[in-house]
Amino acid sequence: MNISIVQSMINSIDNPAIFINTEYKILAVNKAYRDTYDTKVVVGTSHCFEVSHQHRKPCDQHGEDCPMQACIATNRSSSVVHIHNTARGKTYCDILMSPIKDENDITIGFLEILNRINFASAESETNKMIGSSASFKAMLTKISRAAKSEISVLLHGETGTGKELVAKALHESSSRASKPFVIIECTGLNENLFESELFGHEKGAFTGATHTKKGLIEIANGGTVFFDEIADVPLAMQVKLLRLLETQCYRTVGGVKQHKADFRLICASHHNLLELVQEGRFRKDLYYRIAGFPITLPSLATRHEDIPALARHFLNDSESCHKTFSDKALEKLSRYPFPGNIRELKNIVEQSALLANEDMINVEDIPEYVFEENTKRIVATEELVTIDQAEKTYLTQICETQSLPIDKLAKKLGVSTRTLYRKLKKYELKYE
Repeated sequence: MNISIVQSMINSIDNPAIFINTEYKILAVNKAYRDTYDTKVVVGTSHCFEVSHQHRKPCDQHGEDCPMQACIATNRSSSVVHIHNTARGKTYCDILMSPIKDENDITIGFLEILNRINFASAESETNKMIGSSASFKAMLTKISRAAKSEISVLLHGETGTGKELVAKALHESSSRASKPFVIIECTGLNENLFESELFGHEKGAFTGATHTKKGLIEIANGGTVFFDEIADVPLAMQVKLLRLLETQCYRTVGGVKQHKADFRLICASHHNLLELVQEGRFRKDLYYRIAGFPITLPSLATRHEDIPALARHFLNDSESCHKTFSDKALEKLSRYPFPGNIRELKNIVEQSALLANEDMINVEDIPEYVFEENTKRIVATEELVTIDQAEKTYLTQICETQSLPIDKLAKKLGVSTRTLYRKLKKYELKYE
């Protein structure tokens, strides 16, 4: 295939795009790609990793998956989420790479198309999802793909994993971003109240209906409706919700006129809805209506490498933004399982900042229950060991995480400074 033909093809693509060979050299590039990066692209000379990552070697030699290698291995298109050094700083990009073949079905190069992910960042940034772990990137890929579609999305994750933030990201990255984003809290709503909230009511429709009220479906017209904790919708109301989704029509409570609904549907639950379906507590037909594109949100326990960045982010957003975490404090936080997920991390960060008397937040400023939980985990999960082994393990953790003066540390441990020195010497440990 002639390179000029490839160049014409790339020029017709709105997103940043390049054509590279097996040596990672850029053979064709469009204007959108040139405008994305500060690094100048020299066709026939520049390598893709030099421009996008400012690396001297390919991505797979820097710990990232290389989409081109995946294309070669499977002879099919491949996608991956990478962090690129763009003119806007470090930016998440959803990369789609496809092998380009000639008339003899021989691969002559690879077409790379980028889609910037504006709702996430690897560093602290306001109103963005923060992270860089593998599970976080996998979630970003799904969000990015679902956002461009009208498909209904079901978010599943533990309490505190950020389901509302993901729902907002889906809305703001969609074609409906300029229209309303309406949240419907399903928990605690009885049948009568739920129907009134959803569809609105006419004046005099029931006792206390002193005026006509718009429903949330009407308010969301053209936008997105987010049903938070959809599992809590009463069974009787699930029938009416299903009818709404199937017909895109509804009537207000007490009304006779049929109204047309226009909204994108996003639902969330911390329950396993399929289990509820099997138990008869959730309608199967409704489940398959709302679960067009399921996205599982990873718990913070699977995102330990993201905890330092998240902790700094929450600190930057707090009243104590002038404070910073010590490396040992961040290391300690990264070992905690966070059963309350991101919401709990935010609370711990705020508590630690308040407890710290100085601008540096140290290990001893972290709430005590974080240490108690880690101790419980060690006892519950590890095999039985000797007292000496347990003591050595504990003192090793102390040396890695604590920064108190040795005399104060000994006092907290309930031993004399001399005894502590003796134990450290016994296990060949150093406390600095």
